[in-house]
Amino acid sequence: MNKKTINPLYTIVLFITIFSCNTSTNTSSTSSNNPFEAKVDSIIKLMTLEEKLGQLNLPSSGDITTGQAQSSNIAKKIEEGKVGGLFNIKTVEKIRAVQQIAVEKSRLGIPLIFGMDVIHGYKTTFPIPLGLSTSWDMPMIEKTARVAAQEASADGINWTFSPMVDVSRDPRWGRISEGNGEDAYLGSQIAKAMVKGYQQDNLSDNNTLMSCVKHFALYGASEAGRDYNTVDMSKIRMYNEYLPPYKAAIDQGVGSVMASFNEIDGIPATGNKWLLTDLLRTDWKFNGFVVSDYTGVSEMIDHGMGDLQQVSALALSAGTDMDMVSEGFLNTLKKSVEEHKISIAEIDLAVKRILTAKYQLGLFDDPYKYCNEERAKTEIFTKENKDFARKVSAESMVLLKNENETLPLKKSGTIALIGPLANTAVNMAGTWSVATDQEKSITVLDGLKSVIGDKANINYAKGSNVDYDLTLEQRGTMFGKDIPRDNKTDKQLLDEALAIANKSDVIVATLGEAAEYSGESSSRTNLDIPQSQKDLLNALLKTGKPVVLVLFTGRPLVLVEEDKNVPAILNVWFPGSEAGLAIADVLFGDINPSAKLTTTFPRHVGQIPLFYNHKNTGRPLGNTDGKFEKFRSNYLDVRNEPLYPFGYGLSYTTFKYSPIKLSKNNLNSTDTITVSVDVSNTGNYDGKEVVQLYIRDLIGTVTRPVKELKGFQKIFIKKGETVTVDFKISIEDLKFYNYDLDYIAEDGDFEIFVGTDSNTTRKAVITLTQ
Repeated sequence: MNKKTINPLYTIVLFITIFSCNTSTNTSSTSSNNPFEAKVDSIIKLMTLEEKLGQLNLPSSGDITTGQAQSSNIAKKIEEGKVGGLFNIKTVEKIRAVQQIAVEKSRLGIPLIFGMDVIHGYKTTFPIPLGLSTSWDMPMIEKTARVAAQEASADGINWTFSPMVDVSRDPRWGRISEGNGEDAYLGSQIAKAMVKGYQQDNLSDNNTLMSCVKHFALYGASEAGRDYNTVDMSKIRMYNEYLPPYKAAIDQGVGSVMASFNEIDGIPATGNKWLLTDLLRTDWKFNGFVVSDYTGVSEMIDHGMGDLQQVSALALSAGTDMDMVSEGFLNTLKKSVEEHKISIAEIDLAVKRILTAKYQLGLFDDPYKYCNEERAKTEIFTKENKDFARKVSAESMVLLKNENETLPLKKSGTIALIGPLANTAVNMAGTWSVATDQEKSITVLDGLKSVIGDKANINYAKGSNVDYDLTLEQRGTMFGKDIPRDNKTDKQLLDEALAIANKSDVIVATLGEAAEYSGESSSRTNLDIPQSQKDLLNALLKTGKPVVLVLFTGRPLVLVEEDKNVPAILNVWFPGSEAGLAIADVLFGDINPSAKLTTTFPRHVGQIPLFYNHKNTGRPLGNTDGKFEKFRSNYLDVRNEPLYPFGYGLSYTTFKYSPIKLSKNNLNSTDTITVSVDVSNTGNYDGKEVVQLYIRDLIGTVTRPVKELKGFQKIFIKKGETVTVDFKISIEDLKFYNYDLDYIAEDGDFEIFVGTDSNTTRKAVITLTQ
């Protein structure tokens, strides 16, 4: 930092705050456990009301360039102390130039915080979060966040709007691709791993990011799966099924929280005091800051909560500290103070939280600590990171079907690679890959060629467009992810594909969604593979050649026809920057697939919402093997069961489970029971298996789910070997929120299930007596 150019007032602030901090340590008590409180309070005393409101303002940087940094409208606002942070800006050069304005030209020289949607990697991009969750590998998931933090912080960023932990049971909702699936327990483990990966143990280190858990709360339960839509549910369901992942992130020490777009009990989350103050801060003891989502404050106008001044005051009083883009705080709160609709104390509290975060990040000690050009040159998109991403991608691919051991493929003969997603680099990283150099992602075509070398011949044809409907296709290939059409007709594309298919030994069909068919504002009512691709697939099957479907998707799809007719299906999600190499690794057996679904795949969109841990009705269908039974809870036209259940995923090898063994049958409030099962690799390949433990509370004072995930272990077993897997069960695993929202366990019998997916029937019974 160049001391000669620092704003003199900034030096005064540093002196005062350091002195205040030193003196505060001599007092016997403080009003909070904030170690920066005295420093922050001393700055707040120097601030005008306008400067305080400026700290609560988070605009987007837009397309600001380094050359515009001194002359843009944002630059002027920063100089006037009207900006607390920026997002959508990257590179050391740009961020240094903007930070310099804040530190050297504004009256108090308060540094900015810089945020970005670093969702599943930075330049090195990992699978979309839903895909990553199917690895069930917590250390690996934590490391993906660690790598993302290393790269993003090297490029000047210090705050990420991640993890997204919204539980969702509705694949019509496009943002299911950004989350961890349908289960609160698994989602909680991933939330903790991600926050730990981003923040580590010391936010002041220059290679960490402050994490922002989102979207608080319940966003994944939007009605009809339509984005930004209303959410309405009981408190007991919130606490048991939707809130745990957010709570896990808070307990892990996440630095910030983003409010969701939806309403809760009739009040939008951004202005919901019960949510943001009573629950988040009073009950959960969260002491970080809350930021709105993009224009979340002003959007409360359309919710019918008042004009911009009214909704801005509502949001601040509810506990929203930072206003993203709306500028309602900046432009209306002064008037609300004058009219006694909000108080200076409420504003000061929000400012204190923002300034505390900047102290936690070490920005007052060195505003340019994230602006190291050498780090930017040497720590981003490295070979080590790309090699890791390739491994992660392969570990996140779910083998849905493998009839007659169609996979793995041989590295010989002639392979027909067909489909609109075979040779499109820009679609490999999927949605919310804002920092990815899309063109540098590795296509399936290039990946297969690289892994095979000269051992086999690969012939490629596009085969079809993504969709017959050009308008729909354009919606699903936005943000530079277009798959260009040429002048060929649909028949010409198909004929080209069939010509090379008939000359091949095996066909690899790369089909499914394009990158932006899922993600924000990408809700769908039809969850089939687009018809143009279904027609291509059916034509390829008629050739009589073995067909492997490499499925790209950001959500569960309806795959009844494909499951019936295609010999092998490998769900690769959107694998990230090393996509093609990772897909080739799995197709040719260099890596044995081990991922398991974290969402249920329906047979029909009409079954949605469909999830494994549902409750029984008074007329449950029971085990009828899909047969219709009158006056039971079932459909006339489709069986109740999903196509693929939660936790499902195949391997190139096979695993055999022994009966469950219990260390004892009775549990009290202080001891544990050990649940053991022997898992044998009975196939011809070494492999990994995700061993899953579920519990059912047989009788409760409120109705309980038919099964709940309560533990899992991902283990490696060599072929021919057997491994004993142990789980410890305590009273904590049996607790739930009752009608009064007390977190308790009730005496009685519990079924314990252990197996390869949520459909397992292998069980034992334990009894809790407190």
